[in-house]
Amino acid sequence: MTRSAPLVIGHRGAPGYRPEHSASSYDLALAMGVDAVEPDIVISRDGVLVVRHENEIGSTTDVAEHPEFADRRTTKTIDGASLTGWFTEDFTADELATLRCRERLPKVRPASASFDGTQPVLRLRDVLDLVRQASLEQGREIGVVLEIKHATYFAELGFDVTALVAAELAAAGWARGELPLVVESFESTVLGRLRATGLPATYVYLLEAAGRPYDLVAAQGTAAPTYAATAAPEGLDRLVGRVDGISVDKRMILAPDRRGRSAGPSRVVVDAHARGLRVFTWTCRPENAFLIPQFRGRGGAGAFGDYAGEWDVIRRSGVDGVFVDHADLGMEFFRR
Repeated sequence: MTRSAPLVIGHRGAPGYRPEHSASSYDLALAMGVDAVEPDIVISRDGVLVVRHENEIGSTTDVAEHPEFADRRTTKTIDGASLTGWFTEDFTADELATLRCRERLPKVRPASASFDGTQPVLRLRDVLDLVRQASLEQGREIGVVLEIKHATYFAELGFDVTALVAAELAAAGWARGELPLVVESFESTVLGRLRATGLPATYVYLLEAAGRPYDLVAAQGTAAPTYAATAAPEGLDRLVGRVDGISVDKRMILAPDRRGRSAGPSRVVVDAHARGLRVFTWTCRPENAFLIPQFRGRGGAGAFGDYAGEWDVIRRSGVDGVFVDHADLGMEFFRR
């Protein structure tokens, strides 16, 4: 089950260097040799699959600088949390295409922020085409790890998320198993529905370190299982035959104690492998802001800490795939 080296997946492209989900972010990750890239998808008002980290786009686009869209700023409840901003479902795909990408973490990644305002918001089809072209040019199979965001929320708005995803993949030539495709979500119900269509893909259930999945909370309330319970042996037993793997918050592998020192690698990878499940983890980032305290160094949030120390714990766990923001560092570390 375990690989000699894990898959290296460009998390939203190469957002350590370019604004996430921008064309240059994906181009850079592909040029750096990643095995796959990971687009997050949300939905426009006219049912187009758009590539954004979240459906609220105030911090990742220049929408606030467009006076014609000022009246669309609003407050909504998304997966139980109140958010104020601009939301993709209130814009047509053509309107979203007039917006430009912005760095989500400008204080941590000012070099990436220097590219703000230069690149349009992408549709899923754009990313699929980029990956297919890179596969042809580089003479190797490059995969897509497609994350479906807020499936229950969008279904409540009347969108048939499963049908939209299946149709777009078919139209783009990604529904025949010719190139590696992973579909992932924090909501298992949408994975089950898409799998039932017969779409050839690897289905991976995303697990947070805390909390409960919104789809099950919407259906079961407080009786919904926690993500932590799902990652325990009994929870993993219930996933067998329903999904092909799990993708866990790296803290579930690092298992930091109260002082922020790793007690890992934990047993979650071993337990999942014993049940025939693959395991990915997210997100391997070198900056102090994202490392557990044990591996942080001097220089502030944006400086690189002892990321190799943290990543070594993850590598020793035997994971099958890692999501990275700095594709070159991920390839160098996990393939050496």
